[in-house]
Amino acid sequence: MTEYLSYKSAMKYLGFESYKSLARLIEAGLPVITVGRTKKISKTAIDKFMKEHETIVSK
Repeated sequence: MTEYLSYKSAMKYLGFESYKSLARLIEAGLPVITVGRTKKISKTAIDKFMKEHETIVSK
């Protein structure tokens, strides 16, 4: 798999079935790379973003 993912591939990488879930992450600060009309998301950026937003839920 490549480092730079399309929105569809990023959704698959994250295990999302809905674009709205990905859109919420983008709104929360997940970086998007735009070149012309093409938008890509870095796997490294996804991993970093998810790690930064990780919380521990106590029982």
